[in-house]
Amino acid sequence: MTESPTINWLTVPDLTELLGLKVSQVRRLIEESALLASKIDGVWQVPDVFIVDGAPLRELRGTVVVLSDAGFSPDESMNWLLSSEPSLGVSPVEALRAGRKAEVRRVAQALGF
Repeated sequence: MTESPTINWLTVPDLTELLGLKVSQVRRLIEESALLASKIDGVWQVPDVFIVDGAPLRELRGTVVVLSDAGFSPDESMNWLLSSEPSLGVSPVEALRAGRKAEVRRVAQALGF
């Protein structure tokens, strides 16, 4: 089983610079689940692995929706995405980044049953 890489957390100001967007646009991405954020020390932060080539990971939003439909809270979704998943051999976000969207979503859907 592969260990997850160290996660670097990005604040909203970090994201505005990285994505070239306004604060309101970054907040909208979070509200619409295009990015998933956690409050750390009172500050909203996003794992850097959710950003690919200067944009939000395209497969993230649909996967977060599947997890929500399975009854996961945003924090539970974050934990699942970043933790090693035995059935995938890596963390779900690593599998998404590797182009394994369908497989990740099948596993996520099964969690709801």
